[in-house]
Amino acid sequence: MPNALTNLLQRLGVNRDMALAFGVLAIIGMLILPMPGWMLDMGLALSITISVMILMTALFIDKPLELSAFPTILLISTMLRLGLNLASTRLILSHGHEGPDAAGGVIGAFGEFLMGGETIIGLTIFIILIVINFVVITKGAGRIAEVAARFSLDSMPGKQMAIDADLSAGMINEEQAKARRAEVEAESGFYGAMDGASKFVKGDAVAALLITAINIVVGLAIGVFSHGVPVGEAFHTYTVLTAGDGLVSQIPALIVSTAAGLLVSKGGVAGKTGAALGDQLGRYPKAFGMVAVLMGVLAIVPGMPFVPFAAFSALSGYAAWTMSKRARARAVHEQIVAAHEDAQAAIVEQPISATLAIDAVRIEIGYALLPMINDNQREPRLDDQVRALRRQMATDFGFVLPSVRIIDNMGLKPNEYVITIKETEAARGEIRLDKLLLINPGGGPVGLPGENTREPVFGLPALWIDRELRDEAGFRGLTVVDCGTIITTHLTELVKDNIADLLSYTETQKLLMEVHRDAEKLVADIVPSKVSISSVQRILQNLLAEGISIRDIPTILEGIAEAAPMTSNLTQMTEHVRSRLARQISATQVRGDAIPVVTLSAEWDQAFADSILGSGDDRQLAMAPSSLQRFIASVRDTYDRLAADGEIPCLLTSPAIRPFVRSIIERVRPATVVLSQNEIHARARIRALGTIG
Repeated sequence: MPNALTNLLQRLGVNRDMALAFGVLAIIGMLILPMPGWMLDMGLALSITISVMILMTALFIDKPLELSAFPTILLISTMLRLGLNLASTRLILSHGHEGPDAAGGVIGAFGEFLMGGETIIGLTIFIILIVINFVVITKGAGRIAEVAARFSLDSMPGKQMAIDADLSAGMINEEQAKARRAEVEAESGFYGAMDGASKFVKGDAVAALLITAINIVVGLAIGVFSHGVPVGEAFHTYTVLTAGDGLVSQIPALIVSTAAGLLVSKGGVAGKTGAALGDQLGRYPKAFGMVAVLMGVLAIVPGMPFVPFAAFSALSGYAAWTMSKRARARAVHEQIVAAHEDAQAAIVEQPISATLAIDAVRIEIGYALLPMINDNQREPRLDDQVRALRRQMATDFGFVLPSVRIIDNMGLKPNEYVITIKETEAARGEIRLDKLLLINPGGGPVGLPGENTREPVFGLPALWIDRELRDEAGFRGLTVVDCGTIITTHLTELVKDNIADLLSYTETQKLLMEVHRDAEKLVADIVPSKVSISSVQRILQNLLAEGISIRDIPTILEGIAEAAPMTSNLTQMTEHVRSRLARQISATQVRGDAIPVVTLSAEWDQAFADSILGSGDDRQLAMAPSSLQRFIASVRDTYDRLAADGEIPCLLTSPAIRPFVRSIIERVRPATVVLSQNEIHARARIRALGTIG
C-alpha cells in the first residue's frame, strides 16, 4: 500500500495538469456527494495548509509577477473552502443532534477550544473575523488591485514605446526586447486578474455569513422538531458546530486575503517583503529613538505597568543605536562607491598610456579603515606616516622611495589592508581601528583583557586591547602600537626586502641628474663614456640588496670610475665600490665597540677559491652539492649557537670569494651580513666569535 501511494504521488508530481484536474473534480464532488467526518477533517486541514503556504510564498517572492498564478490559486482555494462549507453544513444538519463531534473532530475542536463552551463568544469571534476579512483586508486589497490594474493598462503603451526606443538605439537586442514586452503584458494581465479575483474573497465572506445563519436556524429547527432535542441543548450544539465551522473556514480565508493584500500592496518594493521593510524602516534610527523616549516616559508614569513599556523602550533604544551604526557604515560605503565611480570615470577619460602605468608601491585598504586618511582629527594620519617613512628611507638608504599610492578596495574585508609592490601583492593583514595592538617583548601572558591575535608584520603573538589601557600597558613595559604604525612598519619591512627592485632606470637618472647636483661633473666624466646608466643602476641595486646605503653617491661614482678601466664585470665593480665604502659599512655593523665576526676556516676559504672557474666576466662557482650542504649545515650550527648567546655576527671572507659566499648564504640566512676583509675599515675593531669549520 505505501508503495502504491508513493507511485501515485510521483505520477501526480510529474503530471501536474492531471493533479489539478483531479483536485477540481474533488471540489465538485464535495458540492454533490456527502462526505464522512474523517474526510472533512482531512479537507479542512488541507485548506489551512494551503492558505499558510500561499501566505509564506507571498512573503518570500521578490516581485508580484513571480506569483502571477495567484488569481487562479485564489479561485481554487475559495472553491475548496466553499465545498468544505457545503459538506460541513450537510453533516451539521444531518447529524448535529448527535453531539459536537457530528461534523468531524476539527470543527468540534475549533468550536469547543476557541469558544470555551460559550456560544456567544464563538459567534462574536466569528463575526469579528468576517468584519476584518471583508471590511478591512479584502476591501483595501481590492481597491489597490483596481488602481494598479488601471495604471498598468494606462502605462502599457508608454512602456512598449520605451522598449522600442531602446531597441532602436541598440541598448538592448531583440531577445531582450521580447522578454521586456512579455513582462509588461504579464504585469497588466496580472493586475487585471487580481482586480477580478478580489471579488472571490468578498463573495466568500458573504457566503460564510449566509451559511452560518442557515446552519443555526435550520439546524435548530431540525434538531427540535425532527429529532426532539430540547431547545437549549439544540441551540448550544448547533451554535457550537456552526461557529466552529465558520472559524475553521474563515481563518484560512483571512490568511489568503492577507496574502492577496501583501501581493498587490508590494507595488514597486523590490526584494523579499521582510528584507525590504527592514531595510526601509532601518534608514530612520531617530524614529526608533523617539519611540524609545516615549515608551520610557510611559513606563514611569504613575499607574502604568512598568515592565512592558520599559522592555519596549529598551528594545527601541537598542534598535535605534544599531541602526545609527549601520547608517554610518552605509554612508561610508556610499562615499567609497562614489569615489570608486569617480575613479572609474577618470580612468575612462585618461589615455591608454595612463592606464598601462603601474604603481611601484600601493596600499589598498578596506572601507572601515578610510578614517585613517579621511579623518582630519586623527593623529597621526596614515598618509603623513607614509611621507615620514619616505624621508626616513631617503636618510637611511640614500634612495627616494617612489610615491606610495593609498586607495580603497571594495573587494577587501572592512578591516583588511594589502600592500602591493609593482602591482603584485606582497603582504596583507587585518587591523582594528578602534583598538591598539599590544606586544609583549618577553612573551607570556600580559594580564590585560583583550582579543588574542598575531601581529601581521612578523607574526608574533599579540593582543588587541582598548585604547583606555595604553597607559597601563606602558607602565608594565609592554609595546603598544596603533594601526597606522602597524601598516607603516609592514611597509618598511617590505620596502627593505624589495628596495633593489624599486630602484628603476628613471629613479637612477633622477639620483644622478637631480638629487646629486654636486657630483654633476663626476657623472659627466663617467656616464656614458665609461659605464652606462643601466650599469650604474645595477651596481646601486647590488648595494641596496645587501642593505648598504647609496647616499654617498660621489664615493660610489669614484669607485666605479676606478674599476671601469680594469673590468666590465658589474659584480667585480660592485665589490670595488664596497671596498671604497669600508668606513660606512664598518660603522653600520659595529655592536658596542667592535664588529662581531665569524670567519671562514682556511679549508673552506681554499675550497671556495678552488671552485671558482673561468676568468673575468665568466667567473662562476662550481662546488659539489655535497660540499655546499656541509657548508650550509656548518653555518647554521654556528649561527644558531651564537644566536642562543644573543650574538648576531657578520661572516668575514676574503675579497675574491665574498660574492660567491653571499650567493649561498642569502638563500638560507638572507639577513646574515657577509663582509670581505677589504670592507673592514682600518680603524675598525673586530671581535671574532668563531670559525666556520
